[in-house]
Amino acid sequence: MAEAAVPLPKLRECDLYRPLPRGWVQCTACHHWCGVAPGEAGKCGVRRNYGGRLYLVTYGRAAAVHVDPVEKKPLFHFHPGEPILSLGTVGCNLFCRFCQNWQISQFRSFAVDLKTGEPTAWIGEEWPPERVVRTAKEAGIRLIAYTYNEPVVWVEYAHDIAKLARAEGIKNVFVSSGFETLEAWKYMEPYLDAINIDLKSFTEGFYRELTGARLKPVLENIRHVGTELRGRVWLEVTTLLLAGYNDSDEEIRGMAEFLYSVNPEIPWHLSAAHPAYRMPELRRTPHETLLRAYRIAKEVGLKFVYLGNVYDPAHESTYCPNCGALVIRREGYQVEPRWREPGVCPSCGARLPGVWTWEEGR
Repeated sequence: MAEAAVPLPKLRECDLYRPLPRGWVQCTACHHWCGVAPGEAGKCGVRRNYGGRLYLVTYGRAAAVHVDPVEKKPLFHFHPGEPILSLGTVGCNLFCRFCQNWQISQFRSFAVDLKTGEPTAWIGEEWPPERVVRTAKEAGIRLIAYTYNEPVVWVEYAHDIAKLARAEGIKNVFVSSGFETLEAWKYMEPYLDAINIDLKSFTEGFYRELTGARLKPVLENIRHVGTELRGRVWLEVTTLLLAGYNDSDEEIRGMAEFLYSVNPEIPWHLSAAHPAYRMPELRRTPHETLLRAYRIAKEVGLKFVYLGNVYDPAHESTYCPNCGALVIRREGYQVEPRWREPGVCPSCGARLPGVWTWEEGR
């Protein structure tokens, strides 16, 4: 193919792939391990094979850019109260029927003009890595989140931003489905400071039928980040409880026991779902379901359990696991630390796990 002679304009050749015979390539970013034929894309829609090379067609193009509170990621033990510059692109490697960002994550229907490298449909504004980092720095924002859609599908773009950000003293956060490969972790880990991983269910059936993914790689990645990367990358986990799908006592207990086996100090966010995308019939998660899940998680022994997408300051706040004292009061995104020293219980002096100051972490 003529276009194989030089890299296509406007496109970034991927780092995470390998060549296969007859011009095919295999993407190595996530556990789909997509084999991609010439002119086609992986399941995410944005990693595309042109001339036997894999290109990231969303490189430098953000479909959403916002300043959020870090608690919205959600991260409760990582610089509480700080603003975080958050961005995402189109495309995703999962097909969650209940996706709440489906307008961008499930958009895959476009092609690329092989002469110019321009997409044939709007897929985002021009946000090259330098602009992202400059925007954060000029606004005095010290955190950047790769979020809204699965960041591993645009991992080269995230990597290049994160590398520049690290040089400017800005910390980097992934909000992920946890379907990355070990190769992707090795690629991103030197520049990554925190991650929130979705544990969507504890059954393979749920993952296959409702997300198009698999449970086992997610569990392996939570264990990898919670053990191998412990002390370097801060980890929190979120589960969106869907009424009638993943909210049984047995399944909640299974997830809690798994997280306990990794590290009982991992903060676990239990969030309410609402009708979205291809599940308009979904019932909003009852508050009592969240409270029941909270009680089960605490019975298992998890030290930090939080409820989300509901108004419940008592179960959004952080308490000392040693003496029970209130350490951080939260009401929505209003954060009120009660400590005299960051991360230290004001009552008994116990130090809570987390990244509370800019000197902590890497």
